[in-house]
Amino acid sequence: MSTIATATGSASCRFAHYFVVCGLDPETGLEPDDGAGESFEQSPIHRSFKSRVLVHYPESTDRNIFNKDAVNTLCMPRGLSFRTQADRLESHFHSFTIGFEDGSRSYGFVHTFYEEVTGAQIITAMQTLHRMHHVEHHSASSSSAPSSASSPSTSSMDSLGSSLDESDGESLAAGNAAATCLGCAGSFDPSHDTLYVSKALCLLTPLPFLGASRHFLSQLHQAVASQTAPPLPLESYIHNILYEVPLPPPGRSLRFHGVQGPILCQRPGPGELPLGEYPLREAFSLLGVDNMVQLLTCSLLETQILLYSQDYQRLMTVAEGITTLLFPFQWQHIYLPIISTPLHHLLDAPVPFLMGIQRRDGAQRASLQLPHEANLCFVDIDNHCVDPPEGLPAFPDQAELVRELSDILQHFGVPLQGSALTKPTPASPQLSSLVLEDLMEDRRNGNLRGEELEALERLQALAWRCGGDKLSGQEKTLGRVLEEEEKALSDAKMNIQLREVFAGRFATMFGRYEEFVIHSAHDLDSWMSNREGTFNFDKGAFLSAQPVTHLHFLSRFLETSMFSSFADGKVISRWADREPLQQLFDSRLERERLYDTDQAESPGSRYRKCSTLFESAQAIERRLLKADHTAIHPHLLDMRIGQGRHQPGYFPKLQADVLIHSQSTKRSSRVTPSRRSDSWRTSAEPDPEQRQKHPLVRKHLNHLKFLDLSPQVIAQTHREFVQGLLNECRLKTKRMLMERMGKENVEVGQGEVNITGLQENTLIHGLCDLLERTWGHGLQMKQGKSALWSHLLHYQAALEKTEVPAESPGTEQRTYDDGAVLQKGSLVQDMRFIQTMSEGMSEVAQARAWISLTLEKKMLSQHLKEMLTNQELLRQLYKPHAFLLCEEEREQFLFHLLSLNTVDYLCFTRAFASINIPYRVSIIPMKKLSIAMATVNPWVCVSGEMGDSGVRQIPKNTQEIFFQCKNLGRLSTLQLGQENSGLLAKCLIDCVMVYNEITGHTYKFPCGRWLGKGVGDGSLERVLIGQLVSPGGEEDFGRWTGTPPELASPSQGVRAVLGSLGNRTRVVSVEVHEDMREAANNLVKHFHKPEQERGNLTMLLCGEGGLVPSLEKFLLHGFKSSRLFQRNVFVWDFVEKAVVSMETADQPGHPPGSMLIKEPPCDLLCHYVNSISASPRNIGKEGKFQLLVCLGVRDRLLSQWLPLLAECPLTSRTYEDGALMRDRSAVHSLSRILHTLNEFTVTLETSLVKGVAL
Repeated sequence: MSTIATATGSASCRFAHYFVVCGLDPETGLEPDDGAGESFEQSPIHRSFKSRVLVHYPESTDRNIFNKDAVNTLCMPRGLSFRTQADRLESHFHSFTIGFEDGSRSYGFVHTFYEEVTGAQIITAMQTLHRMHHVEHHSASSSSAPSSASSPSTSSMDSLGSSLDESDGESLAAGNAAATCLGCAGSFDPSHDTLYVSKALCLLTPLPFLGASRHFLSQLHQAVASQTAPPLPLESYIHNILYEVPLPPPGRSLRFHGVQGPILCQRPGPGELPLGEYPLREAFSLLGVDNMVQLLTCSLLETQILLYSQDYQRLMTVAEGITTLLFPFQWQHIYLPIISTPLHHLLDAPVPFLMGIQRRDGAQRASLQLPHEANLCFVDIDNHCVDPPEGLPAFPDQAELVRELSDILQHFGVPLQGSALTKPTPASPQLSSLVLEDLMEDRRNGNLRGEELEALERLQALAWRCGGDKLSGQEKTLGRVLEEEEKALSDAKMNIQLREVFAGRFATMFGRYEEFVIHSAHDLDSWMSNREGTFNFDKGAFLSAQPVTHLHFLSRFLETSMFSSFADGKVISRWADREPLQQLFDSRLERERLYDTDQAESPGSRYRKCSTLFESAQAIERRLLKADHTAIHPHLLDMRIGQGRHQPGYFPKLQADVLIHSQSTKRSSRVTPSRRSDSWRTSAEPDPEQRQKHPLVRKHLNHLKFLDLSPQVIAQTHREFVQGLLNECRLKTKRMLMERMGKENVEVGQGEVNITGLQENTLIHGLCDLLERTWGHGLQMKQGKSALWSHLLHYQAALEKTEVPAESPGTEQRTYDDGAVLQKGSLVQDMRFIQTMSEGMSEVAQARAWISLTLEKKMLSQHLKEMLTNQELLRQLYKPHAFLLCEEEREQFLFHLLSLNTVDYLCFTRAFASINIPYRVSIIPMKKLSIAMATVNPWVCVSGEMGDSGVRQIPKNTQEIFFQCKNLGRLSTLQLGQENSGLLAKCLIDCVMVYNEITGHTYKFPCGRWLGKGVGDGSLERVLIGQLVSPGGEEDFGRWTGTPPELASPSQGVRAVLGSLGNRTRVVSVEVHEDMREAANNLVKHFHKPEQERGNLTMLLCGEGGLVPSLEKFLLHGFKSSRLFQRNVFVWDFVEKAVVSMETADQPGHPPGSMLIKEPPCDLLCHYVNSISASPRNIGKEGKFQLLVCLGVRDRLLSQWLPLLAECPLTSRTYEDGALMRDRSAVHSLSRILHTLNEFTVTLETSLVKGVAL
């Protein structure tokens, strides 16, 4: 084993950066901790007082400047605590962490103990406070005004210990002697009681060396409490840990010496997971497996996480446990596992956070007055409870993951359900023999063989029999040491195995993430300048390759800052060094691919357990069982004579001159033989874990500013929150517009679509979260879980107080066919609708429903602006620093939301399928023939993606009907018919308009054809295809929004072809063929999308540019004179006559060359045509042809029917020589195109096939 040279050159290679002592400063005396949130009704001895950093060494380091206020706040979050001999004086341990802008952290480890107060001024001050409290308490209890007792105490507590003379204190004590209540709770009398005050010893390290730091501080305190002096002055041990103990090299272990014995620490190697010593055993035992997975899901989705426990160390254990499980991702937001009461204003932060607060005795969650909880995950550690936000998706393969984690925990003997930790078993008897201590050290280093181990065990048993139980209680026992070592080894092995499981899950989910990273910039400068406007990851393509069950979680995770930073790092790696975590993750992926034999399997096709558990545990076991290196031992320093005198129970005043800087010593060059053949060369260069991040990468949060309690810094922090909310709104609305416009381009055939609906829902969920956080910033007091809904309710109540009961002018009411009355929507009316449909819905769900409704109505910005005009209500509900009281930022925020009005959303319609929606249907006839509507008795049946309305009869002499029915979703088709009541019962319909009275959506169903017998194709019923138009379409339905129109009924384009048969040969055959190919291609793309992302199939089949009109154009190409058929020419006439020709081709009297071979496709064609002709539905010739094509596609027969029609003898007499139907190659090509549709399962809407049993 080699002794490592001291790392005095740079603080970055030292084990510890600072040693700190916090406690009571006799010079400042007792200062009340006003921010502790305590009542002065408490006994003074139970109150909190301000602590101070008494000493810290060294003064500063080169890269880690000491922040006295932050360290003091985190070392003693509740300030000074006083006790008497009647109280429990147990020492306790906790840790904390501080994050810096470069992403690095500093870890603090604190050992707090109680030290007897010897200063007479402090004792007198405490006695005085107690007597004052006693008098005020008794006078208040006998007075009718119990609230008047606190002001004298408050004014008298300002640095009382430093300002009160001893004689004044004695006279005050004598004057109040009669009021003394000895023996009561919280009493203090210096003549009977001994006063103790808390003091904290802290070690600040660059890495989370939890176990080693805890042992060092514990040994330091034991040496102080011991009756015998330590072998060396305490300065020697502190100097050694600060200047002479280096960081262990990566992949090796290091042994150094504390006051009472050796201490071991280790670091993972380059290919292993980063150091993480916080015991996951405790975290999983406290919360349980399911809760831990749920908590990890919340952290991955960047919800606000609040930890709650009486024990500060439990807060750190859970927080650090969760963040270590995030590898290879990193938490990007506020991370303060311990916040004191003065920092509770940070709970207002409108950003994701992970914070922890201490539970006061008897306190409940309701007492916290959390400003908003819509996106909060509340973790009650002591009660083993996790309360996640609503709508949290499950982690991918969560059930299988929980089983794998449970197997590991059971292997290490951890209870599966959240429960309190069991106390360790009593230690075995103590042994003080130096021989035994040497043997123990040899055992740790692996130097004992089998017979020597047996001798050691016999010696231990002999010591027990010979009275080992009578030995001193201050010395460690061999059994306890062995037990602690075994537990530390077990915890380390379990930690790494649990982390490997999660790392393996992320490797499975993101194993091919590099293929979806978009490298659009040529250099780093151009990428940085266009960073906000570029996409670095193809989220749609990535989601398309994932299992359907994973999409809900992954779609939201891809929108987090955590993943965006990860993707950015991959892009930047083209020009700069990769981040250490990303480099490690990539190398593990490469190694996994090298040994992966199942690469052909799709990701997530089956759950694969982690295969590296044994190797990872073996590596850490090897380091912990055999130390690789030993730091030099503590030694005597050049101290003044008389310094460092031991006084049991009191931490001595340290000699500063020997601790401020390192002392050079010849001992540092001494090297002992190494136990391993390989050696390690000391380097002053920082490890990659500590290196500076690339300067152009987005900086991390500097958490030191959050710990600054000065009013200027707090105001600046909230100002930054306001700017952050505004910037987030700008980016979110921009992303939503780009996402939605991209989908609209797809809907009109201008691009590809991938998981757009899922991504759209994710973005809308993110918008709801943003609005909740914005409305929760600076809220005066909690009104409910949803800050936005609470504000809406207040606005509604204020408006109803001033509302006139009579109907206000301009308010339009409609009466529906079922008697319901509804007023056209306003902000309050939209709220009332949400309230009427919200049975069983929480406040958060109601707020999200309202946001979805107003977004779909394009009224979100307008409604919010209306609500914010009530300035009096705003000032009543919000603090001055709140976002909603920043007028300029608020207006910009609303302007960004207003930009969402340029696109159409159906988020409310699709999310609430079971509610009743009022609809209005208007029939628009051709203007010059509008009088004809008086002769017909029409009916309609509206169909959407969620169902149909059933037949709704329109009263005679009217053109409009109102009705309520179950939400139909996005409307697709409308059946329009009439009862045949004579020759005059006919009309020329221009279109039908359908209005959703809740969402304001208007659908236009173009027709442009006659409805009635003896005109047109004689149809009494038509199936029309709808398109969504602007809400203003009621006045001018030809004026579109920014959303391009969807496919419409094939009225005008095809009718022009049908109405000008003399010009039909001029139709270019190439264009007809291209239209046919495009229509088939759109169908193929439709079926290749995930099922939840497919549009309406009916539009692709029957709408403008769909399969039916394209095939109709093909069959009309090259038609001969219309004299062959009577009146207008319809394709159905040709099909019917062709079928008749096929059925009579084998009868006597036909020429021999005209005979067709009757095959199954021919029989089926005849059967289908005859069945459609015999249908009771009078859908006209166009409707019958449309039905034939749809059934042919559904039953995979259309590609076989077309050649039959082309070979029919009637075709040569019906078509000209240049017609496409007489071109064998064109017919064969079209047949192949149609054949590609046979691999898909086509489900037709009921409105298309109603009345035909095929």
